[in-house]
Amino acid sequence: MKKTLLAAVATTALTAPFGASAQEVSLAFSHWLPPVHSLQSTGFEPWIESISEASEGRIGIDIYPAQQLGAAPDHYDMARDGIADITFINPGYQAGRFPVIAAAELPFLVSNGTTASKALHEWYMDYAEQEMPDVKVCLVHLHDPGMLHGTAGPLVAPSDLEGKNVRPPQATIAKMIATAGGSTVQVPVPEMREILSSGAVDITASPWNSLILFGVDDVVTHHLDVPLYSVAFVYAINKGVYEGLSDENRAVIDNHCTPEWSQKIATGWAEVEAGSRADFEGREGHTFYTPDDAQMADWMALSDTIRAGWAEDAAAAGLEDPQAALQELVDGLTEAGGAFGQ
Repeated sequence: MKKTLLAAVATTALTAPFGASAQEVSLAFSHWLPPVHSLQSTGFEPWIESISEASEGRIGIDIYPAQQLGAAPDHYDMARDGIADITFINPGYQAGRFPVIAAAELPFLVSNGTTASKALHEWYMDYAEQEMPDVKVCLVHLHDPGMLHGTAGPLVAPSDLEGKNVRPPQATIAKMIATAGGSTVQVPVPEMREILSSGAVDITASPWNSLILFGVDDVVTHHLDVPLYSVAFVYAINKGVYEGLSDENRAVIDNHCTPEWSQKIATGWAEVEAGSRADFEGREGHTFYTPDDAQMADWMALSDTIRAGWAEDAAAAGLEDPQAALQELVDGLTEAGGAFGQ
């Protein structure tokens, strides 16, 4: 019933009588994180407030967190189908569906979630209409690099994944884990505590703060201390809603669908992650592993295999020159100071 009512609210707002002095819009924004997640307070809410101010109150956006309107992997289809007007998407939750943006999921690609987010947004907008034609892609950003965390060690070399059950953050890292001899248990992050506490997985991928937020900081005490991966997130707007906006309101939305906004939204979350890393350093009973040169060479060889596989998948999906596209992304990240190793 709630889905039907939300659609009716948006439709009513977008079809105000002709000749009205200003179009007033009420939109539903759906995400799957808990409402206490730092991204809501440092990212979603300031963005929504800025839209309201820029539109002089004409555009109102209500937040529906914690999978209230649908499961995390369904958020692209929810935007397409109008179940929500705006959705927060992890494309990696649907393996193989979005092979181009999966480039951002490759291991050892980025060094931060801030300037790298701006570079990713700029790069992906050249491909968004081709890969996500059913929605209006508004924002694209990353989280600060995540790593692997285990209930036991050692956790320092690819060989340590062999025979282990691992929760990957997205489809690309899932392939890396499988290539290293691990078994993947693919569930969204809200289900991370349940599977770790039950013993269904031995290792999870996560940035630091999410371990605390989802209550597993006392379960995983062994940490691969290297920026292994990130996750790309997309903010999608229902096309009918976007196209139904008045020119004045659409301009406001367009001004909030920029690379600068992608970086701004990602920055608060990144700052929280940095603080959480320091929090773990001060705890007893936690072991941090830093690969030596030989172990790092093994990780990079594994990464090369995964990159080659990504290029094959992207080519099969119709990307004309995957290697050139990936190099453009790397160049953009490097220019922004967000490439791995910077």
